[in-house]
Amino acid sequence: MSESRSSRTTWRPSPAARAVLGLAQPPARRSLPSLAAGVVSAASAVALLACSAWLITRAAEMPPIMFLGMGVVGVRAFALSRAAFRYLERLTSHDAAFRQLGALRLGIFARLVPLAPAGLTGTRRGDLLTRLVRDVDDLQDLPLRVVQPLATSGLVAVLSVVGVWLVLPAAGLTLALCLIVAGVVGTLVSVALSARSERALAPLRGALADEVLEVVENLDVLTAFGALEARLDTLRAVEDRLRTAALRRSTGAGVQAAVISLCAGAATVLALLAAIPALGTGGFSGPALAVVVLVPMAVFEVFAMIPPALSAWRQVRSSAERVATAVPERIPAEIPADSAPGDAAAPIDLPAGGPVVELTGLGASWPGAEHPALSGVTLTLAAGDRVHLAGASGAGKTTLAQALVRFLDYTGSYRLNGVEARELAPADVRRVVGLCEQRPWLFDDTVRQNLLFARDTATDDDLLGVLERVGLSDWVRRRGGLDARVGERGALVSGGQAQRIALARALLADFPVLIVDEPTANVDTGLGDALVHDILSASAAAGRAVLLISHTPVPAELITRTLTLTAGSGLRREPIPGETPAR
Repeated sequence: MSESRSSRTTWRPSPAARAVLGLAQPPARRSLPSLAAGVVSAASAVALLACSAWLITRAAEMPPIMFLGMGVVGVRAFALSRAAFRYLERLTSHDAAFRQLGALRLGIFARLVPLAPAGLTGTRRGDLLTRLVRDVDDLQDLPLRVVQPLATSGLVAVLSVVGVWLVLPAAGLTLALCLIVAGVVGTLVSVALSARSERALAPLRGALADEVLEVVENLDVLTAFGALEARLDTLRAVEDRLRTAALRRSTGAGVQAAVISLCAGAATVLALLAAIPALGTGGFSGPALAVVVLVPMAVFEVFAMIPPALSAWRQVRSSAERVATAVPERIPAEIPADSAPGDAAAPIDLPAGGPVVELTGLGASWPGAEHPALSGVTLTLAAGDRVHLAGASGAGKTTLAQALVRFLDYTGSYRLNGVEARELAPADVRRVVGLCEQRPWLFDDTVRQNLLFARDTATDDDLLGVLERVGLSDWVRRRGGLDARVGERGALVSGGQAQRIALARALLADFPVLIVDEPTANVDTGLGDALVHDILSASAAAGRAVLLISHTPVPAELITRTLTLTAGSGLRREPIPGETPAR
């Protein structure tokens, strides 16, 4: 397949990209007012030059002033209408584009949310951020820099050709010919010089964002191992490719503008050559000659928007493809749907003693994996149970936690108070079963705000009380109270403090069933033991069920049983020290 054929095939928007483009274009009720205002403004600019040329030339003949009245009024009217309708066009078009941009961004996030977090494990965060911010922003160019200029310029160019043809047919034909040549040659020059660069700009911006994010997040490690300079070289190489693509695009735009300027001059010269022989015949006078010679200048000023609009179209298509592929068209089978099948999800009826979780032969897989990460798990978890789940790395402990909070779908049976979890909305399951992850996310805000989103009605006394339960009250007071900031992703707190803040958040949400994944992974042994003690003591006092996932041993007095998860073999119950083995 030749390069040109491959390029044409590649640049037919995919169905998903066409859907994104459809969302980016405002509806007719919002776009037609701006289109009408744009046409009137551009037509007024052409009419202003035509009227001015006629008025100046006719005034040179020194007729009675009454013969110039209409020309004077026309110049004033077209000058005012050009500015007024230009302002109105800018106002209405940007209002429509920004409103549609908000709807588009919400639609993309609506597609993204069901995939998080398990469905995004293979996505590079820098590139995803670029797609959801920069590429989505670029889609506003569809109505503003593609549809609006093409429609306005095309319609005004046709009207201008018709107007000049009515004055002098030969001049109208030369104007039409020059417009066609400018459009075709300008577009071909743009495609030859900058089409590939325009298509590469959006992916290169994503690659640069990835490199910058990786260097910033791993600056300490790269510096410690002497690898920073090599990583910076990679970043500079991506930046050089992006700069080269931007320069090639600018070169194409410059050559394109030169072609249009040459065609505008040619249109003026050809109109002059066609008009001079007709002067004085058939009522064709000097003022009419000035009109047909000078009007092409104004027409080409409007027409000059068409080749850049075609260039913007290529970049918009590139951004649409990237936005469309930011998340898969279909939710992977390993990710549960947003809501339960059927007309309504079954309600969760919590008994007075608390919920009961029953797993029978439960298995789960990660999206795209060839083999299940978990299989054959049978477990019952009731109110007051404090279960320690152990097992080697890769046995599926985290997979089990993700399945219990319905971030992953499952095989087998998972019943919550006798109701199969598939019949419940995942969000409803997560109101009962909460997860405190191994690497908790802390927002770049105060301790108060990092707790309040778990229960926005909580008072400061509630927050201080829950911090007391996880052993952080003294630390918070030393830091200046609940208004102490935790830094970006918890940079201003230690790993153990971050875990305790996350635990306080989970306790504040008051989950009847709490899963805590490796709470001691980021802390030393002494702090880890204290953290586990606080977790299990606070949960026991509240009467909730706890599944503690940890590699480290847990004191027997804090738990009701220990289970070991083995890859491919399910769970095995370990005897608690002092317990009499069952016969």
